[in-house]
Amino acid sequence: MTDTGSATTSARATDARAESRNALQVCPVVLAGGAGSRLWPLSREQYPKQMINLVGEHSLLADTAGRLDALAERVALADKLMIVCNEEHRFTTADQVRAAGKEARLILEPLARDTAPALTIAALSVVAERQDGIMVVMPADHALADLEAFQAAVAEGVHHAANGQIVTMGIVPTRPETGYGYIHVGEPLAADDEAGARRLNGFVEKPYFELAQQYVASQRYWWNSGIFIMRASTWLKAIRHFEPEIYEACSAAVQNGKEDGDFFRVDSEAFARSPSNSIDYAVMEPLSGDTTVAGGVVVPLAAGWTDLGSWDTVWQVATKDEAGNVAQGEVMFEGANDTFAHSDGRLIACLGTENLVVVETADAVLVADRSRAQDVKKIVQRLKSQRRSEAVTHRLVHRPWGHYDSVDSGERFQVKRIVVEPGARLSLQMHHHRAEHWVVVRGTALVTRGDERFIVSENESAYIPLGVSHRLENPGKMPLEIIEVQSGSYLGEDDIVRLDDQYGRQ
Repeated sequence: MTDTGSATTSARATDARAESRNALQVCPVVLAGGAGSRLWPLSREQYPKQMINLVGEHSLLADTAGRLDALAERVALADKLMIVCNEEHRFTTADQVRAAGKEARLILEPLARDTAPALTIAALSVVAERQDGIMVVMPADHALADLEAFQAAVAEGVHHAANGQIVTMGIVPTRPETGYGYIHVGEPLAADDEAGARRLNGFVEKPYFELAQQYVASQRYWWNSGIFIMRASTWLKAIRHFEPEIYEACSAAVQNGKEDGDFFRVDSEAFARSPSNSIDYAVMEPLSGDTTVAGGVVVPLAAGWTDLGSWDTVWQVATKDEAGNVAQGEVMFEGANDTFAHSDGRLIACLGTENLVVVETADAVLVADRSRAQDVKKIVQRLKSQRRSEAVTHRLVHRPWGHYDSVDSGERFQVKRIVVEPGARLSLQMHHHRAEHWVVVRGTALVTRGDERFIVSENESAYIPLGVSHRLENPGKMPLEIIEVQSGSYLGEDDIVRLDDQYGRQ
């Protein structure tokens, strides 16, 4: 998408700079509660798409974390990000943000309640810490090509938010799109600025194709980016007005929450009482018909925005060869056209394919027509109904101490390759149904077995009998790699009784 600017936008950005430095801090808020269903099999419930490198060197989450850095030259930017994420994703989220060189306050959701409650607990935390602040609310799983244009649009949005407006960013559509929601835009706020901010007339749901064509032709409907800007106090006033049950439940959840190291845990019982609802449904749709709590403003965003909501969308933004093919990993094309192929390891050979998506991981392969890419979630629903692990985890599973890869399994045995980072250690634990054999292939292990503590070096092994407490630690300065062979009547992850855990896991 070609980006345009105007003198009016530049002037407003300058105004916003002066206003915010003299008034409220701008607080980046990242909503990172993805379910991991639309880009399966690469994304999973415990490793959703924001954690994956889809269109660049870094994950979508890492890119989002640094998206407002240069905005500090325009506005008074808070020192720390605020990230709302699922409790199950807390360690991976923290690791990725730390690797991106950012500091963040992570607010943990004990269960999914959609974006309106997530934003409400973030707003309550902002008010508690800073009395008030202007929140720039960003989904963790979007891509942007032009950060300078994005930051200029945010600066203009801050100008309106400082005056008590709820701002949403709209994308002038380039094609009929059935995978996005739309915003019905009103008249320009400034009569002499057709390219500037508009009044919000309403939000509409994802349309069928013919209706999407009408929207694009009318030039009065823009794509909904899912990016919002408002004072924390303005959001709380709006959610209390339109959805008092959400407000009351989230207020109790934050009030009764507790600090846990780098995390803030909201009270799970109170948060569970909150209705599940999105920002759009809870506030933005009713706001267009009831402006007693705040006005609605739409700021145009021309920054190469993409909601990577399907494999077809990933294909659209990726670099293609002369035949329209996209290769990620070990891929070979022969007579193929408009094909997207991603390999996590094995060679994919596409012969004479057209308009296909092929995605290979260690434990699953997806082959789909690109026009049906949105239906991947139906496969995930079937996997969940059958309680298959492929819907939830990868074969490679990340843990706060490192990761493990389930190499092989069969009746009464399972083989894992376990990597423990330097200085890290697993929980002190025991198992009711399995014994374990550990062989060190790289590094040095410090093993606790019952009352014993001993070192196991490379090419040495240790045996952990069934029912005996044990712990694996890496006292060295290089990653510890072991091969673990489990044997017994039941080998599930829920046969772990944690006796002591530095990461606060049960």
